[in-house]
Amino acid sequence: MNPQKRTDRANDVFELALYILAAVCFIYFWARGIHFKMLQPVLIVVVLTLIRLTVRWTRTELFPALRFSILFFITLTMFIANLFGFYGVIPYLDKVEHLLSGIILCFVGLLIYKKTTEKDGVNRPSSGAAVWFALFFAAAMAGCWEIYEFTTDRIFGLHSQNDSLVDTMADIICGDIGAAATAVYLFRKAKRKQMPLIDVK
Repeated sequence: MNPQKRTDRANDVFELALYILAAVCFIYFWARGIHFKMLQPVLIVVVLTLIRLTVRWTRTELFPALRFSILFFITLTMFIANLFGFYGVIPYLDKVEHLLSGIILCFVGLLIYKKTTEKDGVNRPSSGAAVWFALFFAAAMAGCWEIYEFTTDRIFGLHSQNDSLVDTMADIICGDIGAAATAVYLFRKAKRKQMPLIDVK
C-alpha cells in the first residue's frame, strides 16, 4: 500500500472513531440523565456529516494533511474542550484553538483558490496569488467568527467573548498568527518547487 492510501485509511479510521466516541458519549449521558450534555455528541455527528456531504457535493478532494487537521480540530474543540470540559484544565486552550484554526483556514483558502481557478480554466495559476488569497481568507474568517460570537452573545446571553475586547482581539491575533505562519511555509514551499503551489501534500 502506497503512503497516500495508508494516510487516507488512517484518516478514515480517525473519522470513524469520532463517530463511535460521539455515540458512546450520547449513550453515557443519556444513561446518567445528563440531558443537557446529550446535545453536544449529536452536534459533533452533524458537523462531521456536513463536512463529508459538502466535500462530496462540491466534488472536492481534501488532501490528507488538511483532512487530518480538521478531524484533530474537531477532537480538540468539540470533544476535549467542550464535551469533556478541559477549558479550565489546559491553560490558554481557547487561544491554541484559534491558532490552529488560522492554520486550517489558510489551507482551506488555498483549496478554494484551486477550485476557483480550475473552474475558470486557468492552466498555471499563480503561487503568489494562491497564498495571498489563502492568507486573507483565513484572516477574514477569524474576524467573521468573532462577529458570530458577538452576535450570539448579544442575542442568547452567552459569554463566548467574556464581554472583553481584549479576549476578542487576542482570538483574532492568534488566528492571524497561525494563518501568517502557514502562508510563510507555503511561500517557501512554492519557491523551492519553482512551480504553482496548488496541490499541497
